[in-house]
Amino acid sequence: MKIAVEDLRVRLGGRDILHGVGFAAEPGTVTALVGPNGSGKTTLLRALSGMLPHRGRVRFGTRATAPREAIGYMAQDTAGRAVLTVFEVVLLGRLSRLGVKVSEGDLAAASRALDVVGVAHLAEAHIGELSGGQRQLVHFAQVLAREPKVILLDEPTSALDLRNQLHLLDLVRRETRARGLTTIVTLHDLNAAARFADRLVVLHDGRLARCGVPETVIDDDLLAEVWGVAARVTLDDQALPTVIPLGALAAGSSRPAAPAPGGLA
Repeated sequence: MKIAVEDLRVRLGGRDILHGVGFAAEPGTVTALVGPNGSGKTTLLRALSGMLPHRGRVRFGTRATAPREAIGYMAQDTAGRAVLTVFEVVLLGRLSRLGVKVSEGDLAAASRALDVVGVAHLAEAHIGELSGGQRQLVHFAQVLAREPKVILLDEPTSALDLRNQLHLLDLVRRETRARGLTTIVTLHDLNAAARFADRLVVLHDGRLARCGVPETVIDDDLLAEVWGVAARVTLDDQALPTVIPLGALAAGSSRPAAPAPGGLA
């Protein structure tokens, strides 16, 4: 299901958060939303999910709104009710389909999702007993159990160690391609975004700064203009950009700020 965003604007608390953002995301691809803190990434994701009112135009295929069951959304905060087991949490991903009696199909979908993500061994554990990283994996399994056409993931790797970050992002990319999903994910790690996303949407102060494939989007100028850091961008053996940060830029300068006394910047 293609997502086309045109002139998207969001105003919250009397303040404009997003200013005329536009981009497209295709089925079978991962689009990463990147940008500094406060640039509007989470707001954009929540607007696409239908959780926030907005102006402008969002099309899901040929429709102005997507069916509720077509979107799988995962928030940054994955805290859950401690009384629920992992299996029950994943099964809740089928909520829009559940009837008075849980069907064999619903149970099978939840079991498959646990297996795919690699947390089936936690099925009987209570969600409140898990680490933050384990909860993120479980909630991604919940998203998959929903069998959506679109998945929207807000900082899904924030609580994961390096190995599980790689595991989850590889899983997101693999499932996106295998199922023909349209996936949009917010990330802070530019190197991870460049490696695992097909396209990048860069936000800065609520506006679209750049959009395109990682190798044409990420460069030294972008890091300076959007993040305010000096960096060296090189290409790896797969021609993907790798960001090597050198330091924060002094205000109005193209040179890194001098360190403060004691070595603190």
